[in-house]
Amino acid sequence: MKIKKAPNINEVRGLASDIIYQITEYNAYANLALEKGLKDVALSQLDKNLVTELVNGTIRMLKHLDWVLNSFLQKDITSLNPHIRNILRFSLYQIMFMDKIPAYAIVNEAVELAKVKTNGNLAKLVNGVLRNILRNRDNITYPEANTREFLAVYYSHPEWLVSILLNTYSFLECEEILIYNNSRPNLHLRANLLKTNRNDLIKGLAEEGLACTPHPYIPMGINIEQLNTSITATEAYQKGHFYIQNVGSILASIILDPRPEELIYDLCSGVGGKATHLAELMGNNGDVRCYDIYEHKLSILNNNAKRLGINIITTNQKNVLAINADRLADKVLLDAPCSGLGVLNRRSDLRWHKDREDISSLAELQYSLLVKASQLVRTEGLLLYTTCTINSAENEDIIKRFLENYADFALVAFTDKIPFFPLLDKDRRKAAGGMLTIVPGKYQTDGMFYALLIRKGNLDG
Repeated sequence: MKIKKAPNINEVRGLASDIIYQITEYNAYANLALEKGLKDVALSQLDKNLVTELVNGTIRMLKHLDWVLNSFLQKDITSLNPHIRNILRFSLYQIMFMDKIPAYAIVNEAVELAKVKTNGNLAKLVNGVLRNILRNRDNITYPEANTREFLAVYYSHPEWLVSILLNTYSFLECEEILIYNNSRPNLHLRANLLKTNRNDLIKGLAEEGLACTPHPYIPMGINIEQLNTSITATEAYQKGHFYIQNVGSILASIILDPRPEELIYDLCSGVGGKATHLAELMGNNGDVRCYDIYEHKLSILNNNAKRLGINIITTNQKNVLAINADRLADKVLLDAPCSGLGVLNRRSDLRWHKDREDISSLAELQYSLLVKASQLVRTEGLLLYTTCTINSAENEDIIKRFLENYADFALVAFTDKIPFFPLLDKDRRKAAGGMLTIVPGKYQTDGMFYALLIRKGNLDG
């Protein structure tokens, strides 16, 4: 959708308003809407970064913003003209959560945008509401402190999700998770050690306009501190010197500890972040077989492998539950589909696309996939079950149920696989027991779950 041009409307905010409209009114996915909206616009990288911040921030904080706006509106915000409610939302986001933009500029641009999108009378409404909030922002009230409703409203999460977290974590721990979910996602790279080393890569990226530092915990990990150019346009990216991957995801392949010449199955492989890392750790020597039901993901995986200089990966478009393997694997990685509660800060709209019923149905699928994965690993072979959620019903409960039914499998300690990672004592004990949940933000990474299993003998179930 093209914005109707007006000379006094900031192009960044006009574009952000259009993208937010597509997300809230037409249920477009935020990441896809942003990708489409930014694809062919003549904006600098810094301006594109601002559009991304405005869109993701507004969608992430939607519940909080609507609570505040409803305190200053005569009618519920959902009854307003959709353009007006979204202009109010992203303008309020700038007022409350961004400190580099003068309030008067935010209000003026919101009013001008409202005139273009609707009419003068509704523009007056925008002006009046925003100025009233500015006058009274220190008097805004929220639900009673130390309650589930407060956490849900103030940190903008569905109440059912907050309830799930409070069943496992203390109020303070839950609050810390919600704060991390609302933070801007960190951008991490995994240096491709088949082609370069971390120090050389950091130097090369600096020359291309990317300020980077070594990740403090992961030997091949890199933090992006400042992004002044498109990361995929860099020569280092084109040459396959790195893969964009979160630290928690990088850990999974290291925990499985692949060796040269092994046969490894990567189930639900997606676009291949873990598969390509497995191949790198194997020195590009062995056999990594990837399975996924989505053809487009496997196509991206193949392109990633080619760019990274990896030729030991084969892809198979197949439902994991229907695999008939000609050989049992030395190791199997099952990155199970999950609720994604550990990566909510990376997908601003994910919290609004989930519900409690989704999780109940996911648990049965996860268990079925784990049983199938167990049938594909050889005796004394390893099976790593991993998710990007922190919900015990999808993690520990699945593993406990599996072990109750399949006595020939056992958990294996993996602290020795990641000696460089600074686990706190409680988490180190859990990893020594074969299962570990990393809480979002605790180690400067997303939330992840890992369970490492060994097949002791033949299944009889």
